Amino acid sequence: MIKNKHTMNIAEIKKFLQKKGFKISRIKKIHIHSELKSIYLTAIFAIALIGVFFILPKTANYTAKLINSPDFIENSSKADFEKAFNGISKGLSIDPNVDLEVNEKNLFDDVIRLNETPTNSVRLPASTLKQLFQDTKYNLKDIRKNKKVKPVEIGLLPKEMKQIESVKARKELFIKIVLPLILEENNNIKLDRKRLFVILNKNNNNKVEKEWLKKKFKQYGVVNNDLSTLIVRMDEIPVSIAIAQAAKETGWGTSRFAIDGNALFGQWTWNGDGIKPAGADSNDTHKVMKFNVLKASVRAYQRNINTHSGYKDFRRARAIQRDNDEKLNSLELVGYLDQYAATGVEYTKVLKKIIIQNSLIDFDDAKLLPTSKKLRSLI
Repeated sequence: MIKNKHTMNIAEIKKFLQKKGFKISRIKKIHIHSELKSIYLTAIFAIALIGVFFILPKTANYTAKLINSPDFIENSSKADFEKAFNGISKGLSIDPNVDLEVNEKNLFDDVIRLNETPTNSVRLPASTLKQLFQDTKYNLKDIRKNKKVKPVEIGLLPKEMKQIESVKARKELFIKIVLPLILEENNNIKLDRKRLFVILNKNNNNKVEKEWLKKKFKQYGVVNNDLSTLIVRMDEIPVSIAIAQAAKETGWGTSRFAIDGNALFGQWTWNGDGIKPAGADSNDTHKVMKFNVLKASVRAYQRNINTHSGYKDFRRARAIQRDNDEKLNSLELVGYLDQYAATGVEYTKVLKKIIIQNSLIDFDDAKLLPTSKKLRSLI
């Protein structure tokens, strides 16, 4: 055997194999670091993609709410109000500026509107009123017992109040006329007070609530939109006190101011329509306010008690009673009305005597039978 000393190189081997039908290709070199980098990038991208799909629904819901929700205003004064109101039960020692100043500009706007509203009130004779009350079974004995008052609205006092010889009958007729009017105005205040607390208990107030607050700040002469002052002023006058003052100021409905001017509370005016007191000095410029209907007189009286600086102590005492047990003590509160008349303390003694002798406290928790669903909630 002869040995072949020729050695084939790589190129010759490749050419030989290709002739035999083999396909020759280069094997790519594997880079381990590049493969690991691709795996890392893929994992990071996957995690990011999952995160986007997780957050996207929540972001969409938030954006929808932001676009579609009504414009809310933050009640940033809630904390300040709570701090100030807590001081009321301690004699207002925390903030001496509560219920101090009064803006009189818009105080009686609603009273003026009520007074200017056309009315169908007809002055009925005392005998007709007596029969009307009998037919409707409206009597004080039942009211003292069941505390329910029929919503009978009488716009004018009968002219012959003086001619009613029986003092008892005259007093009863007078109370029957003014009682529903006083309760109606108290109901208006109660509804406002209820809404006020709903607003104050919210962290955010919408525009409607904000506008309502602005209106009430004006109505009660509140300066600097002070909520604690509004809550002190926006409260009812005990029925027994209102009846006693009306009785005292009108002689149980017999005075000229009451008959001719529907003035139940003898409020004075210096520039409005009024009746000149018969015994007034020639230098006196004041008159007794005149109203078109008794209802306007009651509203003006309540606004006066709830805003005038002379009755500030009355309102503070009332706020303390509210904070303690929510029930108003009229015999205690009446002592703070010494500024209402020139006789001062003697005036409050007379009022207290009228309340006790005529058992007027029986009407303090009386309820006016509702004429709407809103008023039904107060019973």
